[in-house]
Amino acid sequence: MATESRSVQCCIAGGGPAGMMAGLLLARSGVQVLVLEKHADFLRDFRGDTIHPSTLEVMHELGLLERLLQLPHQRAPTMNAQFGDLAVEIADFSRLPTRCKFIAFMPQWDFLSFLAGEAARYPTFELLMSAEATGVIEEGGRVVGARARTSDAELEIRADLVIAADGRHSAMRTAAGLGVEQLGAPMDVLWFRLSRKPDDPTETMGRFGGGRIFIMLNRGDYWQCGFVIRKGSIEQVRARGLEAFRAAVAASAPFVSDRVFELTDWDHIKLLTVAVDRMPKWSRPGLLFIGDAAHAMSPIGGVGINLAIQDAVAAANILAAPLRTRTLTTGNLEAVQRRREFPTRVTQRLQLLMQDRVVTRALERDVAFTPPLAIRLMARFAALRRIPARVIGMGVRPEHVRTPLIVPERLGIALRQSSGKASSPRSSR
Repeated sequence: MATESRSVQCCIAGGGPAGMMAGLLLARSGVQVLVLEKHADFLRDFRGDTIHPSTLEVMHELGLLERLLQLPHQRAPTMNAQFGDLAVEIADFSRLPTRCKFIAFMPQWDFLSFLAGEAARYPTFELLMSAEATGVIEEGGRVVGARARTSDAELEIRADLVIAADGRHSAMRTAAGLGVEQLGAPMDVLWFRLSRKPDDPTETMGRFGGGRIFIMLNRGDYWQCGFVIRKGSIEQVRARGLEAFRAAVAASAPFVSDRVFELTDWDHIKLLTVAVDRMPKWSRPGLLFIGDAAHAMSPIGGVGINLAIQDAVAAANILAAPLRTRTLTTGNLEAVQRRREFPTRVTQRLQLLMQDRVVTRALERDVAFTPPLAIRLMARFAALRRIPARVIGMGVRPEHVRTPLIVPERLGIALRQSSGKASSPRSSR
């Protein structure tokens, strides 16, 4: 293969929510950015599709909210759950101090394509699809760039900063020789779709008890379903057979029992291996980790995508100016971890508590499941629902856009036109 050399101010490994948001924010602040995405497009199913009020607030601050909400989506102003015979409204977002008081369910590929399209308006932004980041370039104990691979070339990208946003199985983390602390998760999740009928319930819901946990997300004409199983038990589930699995789904939500036949083979059912972990140190000189690469979150609350985006906003707020002026220091990178580690730790601690008090107990088949006291109190007192609404909807420490917009005309170049529509960017070289 031929080897190509590039030079940018910031190279971002990973075109997920953290990477695309960081790329957009840095590019609009005048930083030359190259984002590497290993896939040819964003079309991958069963990813985090929840856009929470905190992220919608960021989009409003960027002046992009109205265009984003023109894309197909469903709105969830509340979160509901069924604990045995007890129906509970877990969170009510109506009183949040945000412009949007709901969670928007939107396919992640639409959201990422939208961010990519907006970022592409800035002449300092480039997205390279089908380009997998494979390692780092080091000189004198400092990371000075990234290595990547396309179908026909090896890339050496020199950069003042490499941001690793390549997910929970981060290749960049392995290449950099940095470790991660495993916090534990007692579950995995099987994701699949079932059709939705007009007379079905409208709310997104979770059902706990009877040795099962079943999550149903209203996606308009279909339900995105998550069937929670014990960690590492997928082979046992498959050994019992597809018919037994369909029966378990029907028992969890009887109103879809006439549709479980839509699961005709195991290819329709995707395994999400759940991990909760956190890097003790998020950076090395010239290298920063954000999002799932720095801290994998449990699917509880669906907050992972929003924590990743808040990481990106904080990173851009702290790093845009020193990157633009080429005065970046290791202290700047450490400041990002100081800013984001506390909300990450608190959120993960709450998730671990839920795993211990709710998930583990609900999966016990031979024990009657009694909801924890906090859940029972929320069923009685509506005011208590504002607490989980705040944590889920906004996060422990919401981030706001502080980076300046460097008007391209000042640089003698015009801002590219945007249609405001989502599209999968093509590969560029």
